[in-house]
Amino acid sequence: MTPLFLGLASTALSDAERGFFADLDPAGYILFRRNIADLVQLRALTDSLRALSGRDDVPILIDQEGGRVARMQPPEWPAFPKAELFDRLYDIAPMTAIEATRHNAQALAVMLAEAGINVDCLPLLDVRQPGAHDIIGDRALGTEPMRVAALGRAVLEGLRAGGAVGVVKHVPGHGRSMSDSHVELPVVDADVAALETDLAPFIALNDAPMAMTAHVVYTAWDAEECASLSSRVIGNIIRGRIGFDGLLMSDDLGMHALSGDFGARAAGVLAAGCDIALHCSGEMAEMEAIAGVTGPIGEAAKARLDRAMATVAGAKTGASLDELIAKRDALMAYLPA
Repeated sequence: MTPLFLGLASTALSDAERGFFADLDPAGYILFRRNIADLVQLRALTDSLRALSGRDDVPILIDQEGGRVARMQPPEWPAFPKAELFDRLYDIAPMTAIEATRHNAQALAVMLAEAGINVDCLPLLDVRQPGAHDIIGDRALGTEPMRVAALGRAVLEGLRAGGAVGVVKHVPGHGRSMSDSHVELPVVDADVAALETDLAPFIALNDAPMAMTAHVVYTAWDAEECASLSSRVIGNIIRGRIGFDGLLMSDDLGMHALSGDFGARAAGVLAAGCDIALHCSGEMAEMEAIAGVTGPIGEAAKARLDRAMATVAGAKTGASLDELIAKRDALMAYLPA
């Protein structure tokens, strides 16, 4: 097994992908809108990935947040609310907001499970900061760290109850970035004291099964490398100060915050301390370059992967998707229009 989560080009495996993945044995896969047509097609695709890997619990990831980040869309699947709405409900009734968040996440997981998807890249624990770039924006669970942690915990619990592993992101915090890491490299100049605000939700949820790094430079910790490429940030802050010992994956290697060829990017995040390098585009040439520098997964990383996937082994929800959505909507009715 290699320490890679890889994307696919289309709605079914090509012969080239089938042979490449069989030889490489990536740790898991990630799906995007280009991979999804309808439930029958999507389930066939995820079944083919499980069969190819020989692992019933092979991680199959998706970014299904709700709001503006949703790979599975209406009319085939229901729309889910943006995270900001749960933050607004918390202003009115904190426990109601937590319960609504939990039901919403469980509904997401039930929907994903039907399609054969077992990892959702959620929750965002990025603390929203006034004036920051909108790449996080309404995807955030709030501006107050402990509220973000409380709602984030509810997301993790709801996902697990429905059979999906949650991924906290973007560690150690993307909320104060002034630019979009998909487009360029953000640099955060906040001092160590200010950055404690960003760390707080990740510290509170340091027992999460998986986390995703931020392609952001934090000059107080490492003025040269972004978190995904910084052994100092990963070792001293993520593994040290935060105390996270779950599976750590990079954000997408294809984002323009990173530079250099794809082999160098993959080698860099793994050398810095990420357990898994994430590559999303499904472009074969890029994946071949990554494969050329990637050895087998390390023992510690494999143990973290196994531990993360075991958190949802045998999970069976007692409620249907419609029932969970109805419970969520009843609670969210307290939110003024």
